[in-house]
Amino acid sequence: MPIRLPFAAFLIAWVVSCNTGPQTPSPNASEVSAVAPSVAEMEAESVRLTEWLDARYEEQLEWSPMQKTRLGRKENYDEIDDMSEASEDAWYAWRGETVEVLRESFEYDLLTPEAKTSYDLWIYQYEQAEAGRPFRRRAYLFSQIGGVHTELPQFLITSHVVDNEPDIVAYIARIEGVSRAVGQVLARAKLAADEGVHAPRFAYESVIQQARALITGIPFDSDGPSPLWADANAKIGALAEEEAIDGTRAEELRSAVRTTLLDDFGPVYEALIAWAESELPLTDEIATGVWTLPEGPAYYESRLAAMTTTDSTADEIHELGLAEVDRIRGEMEALKEQLGFDASLQDFFAFVREDPQFVYPTNTQGREAYLEAARSHIEAMKARLPDYFGMLPKADLEVRRVETFRERPGQAQHYRAGTPDGSQPGIFYAHLIDMSSMPIPELESIAYHEGIPGHHMQISIAQELRGLPVFRTQASITAYIEGWGLYAEWLASEMGGYEDPYSDFGRLSGEMWRAIRLVVDTGLHAKGWTDEEAVAYFRGNAPISEGQSRAEVERYIVMPGQATSYKIGMLKIQELRTRTEAALGDRFDIRGFHDTVLGGGALPLTLLEQRVNNWIATQ
Repeated sequence: MPIRLPFAAFLIAWVVSCNTGPQTPSPNASEVSAVAPSVAEMEAESVRLTEWLDARYEEQLEWSPMQKTRLGRKENYDEIDDMSEASEDAWYAWRGETVEVLRESFEYDLLTPEAKTSYDLWIYQYEQAEAGRPFRRRAYLFSQIGGVHTELPQFLITSHVVDNEPDIVAYIARIEGVSRAVGQVLARAKLAADEGVHAPRFAYESVIQQARALITGIPFDSDGPSPLWADANAKIGALAEEEAIDGTRAEELRSAVRTTLLDDFGPVYEALIAWAESELPLTDEIATGVWTLPEGPAYYESRLAAMTTTDSTADEIHELGLAEVDRIRGEMEALKEQLGFDASLQDFFAFVREDPQFVYPTNTQGREAYLEAARSHIEAMKARLPDYFGMLPKADLEVRRVETFRERPGQAQHYRAGTPDGSQPGIFYAHLIDMSSMPIPELESIAYHEGIPGHHMQISIAQELRGLPVFRTQASITAYIEGWGLYAEWLASEMGGYEDPYSDFGRLSGEMWRAIRLVVDTGLHAKGWTDEEAVAYFRGNAPISEGQSRAEVERYIVMPGQATSYKIGMLKIQELRTRTEAALGDRFDIRGFHDTVLGGGALPLTLLEQRVNNWIATQ
């Protein structure tokens, strides 16, 4: 699961996920000539469009100083995004105006296929954001999965690079900005609560725990350093060691960090804790989906459209999930028999889940062994890439344990993109607080999903693309990104991974998880399932621990629709590959196919299909 947050539109992305498939483009204001345009005319109009879109993207970046940082740019380096509803409304108005100008200024039929994709995507992102706008007070803005209370401190720690004294001064200013932004989102959460939107109890309990972890320790108390205090001190210490600042200045900067943490950061986190505690009595003992919220069914329909980039209904997705669960169970049965295990599949699940050989110990050595194994699998896969891909990523990849203030047992591993210029690597994060929730058979497929040939490869290639409008290199479309990650798990088998049959069973278990998600997500949000019913279905069909299953189900409850994106996206990519192989026969080139899928950046599935069809035609 990648984390790529354009923070100016953080809440827009979180609430409405403005990344779904394209609508039919509106007619242009100008008449289209009956004479077919020349190649030169099409190239000129397409170049003009790219230049126009790049200019608009630069304007959009003014809404997000933090996204500039994500891109490796030190502009507005002392600012945190405005996360108020008023700022969001202003963004909608600006983006709507750009769509009007786009339609008035360019002739669609004069554009190349690639330029048409850019045109369609710019309009589509806005239209889908606008479609989800009525439900922006239906999302759970603070939860165990994330929110600004954890994402913003992590941003300072991992993304705000300090190379000189002005950089650390900007860092200190941003601590104050984080405090303001958390307060803005808290105000929005209170507005949603006034309309009857309360997160599940487990979400509030986690938020309280996460917030307290950020204000525990120096300078708030004497129990060791707090996370931001430790990070700021390390960065100040590095400057002093490099003699970029002297000892006196270092102490002045530490004093400034202490002051803003105590005067700004601490109070807003105390306010968040107090509010979450006040919400606890309003929660139900049994957690279920968003169908219980005001306008809940319509909100869920919006989420499914956004997450799958299709018009599939909850019932259709549910039935697809049931069929996929049955198919994968058959493959699991076959592999169980291949391994010579004579008991039932449920007994095999218990064996893989409980036998000590399948987990590392919950200690420093066990955690490091997990990280090293993941790195080893990724390195082995790198060597095989040239046989399957023409385009290869330049960016480095690191494998790290999740920061302790946001780590939770059984939580999903995830990927955070590096910068386009390569100055910051991509990061594959693993939750290692409880190693019993990190079974060894699943390690290899997770490494391929989050790393190579999965998220790191796809996102890094997208960011490194040249010749496309820049906004396309930064597009974050869940069905495409997570679909590619799951396809990458499957592809790794073809590439020579999973030599250990238990790791291959882990791959099947991972695919089963994603099939189960189709059933459970729709069950929770459209069919009235409780969390306990969802956990029972999960454990009945996958070798998953109690902690893992509960963490997964709780994730689906607070992120409606997101879990359906993986299997929907994977199935579409597999379908497109099968179709391409049939159409091209002996002329099929696996490297050309993969370069086509990856070479346009993240796209709604309908636009991806158009792209592949165009490539088939050129072959």
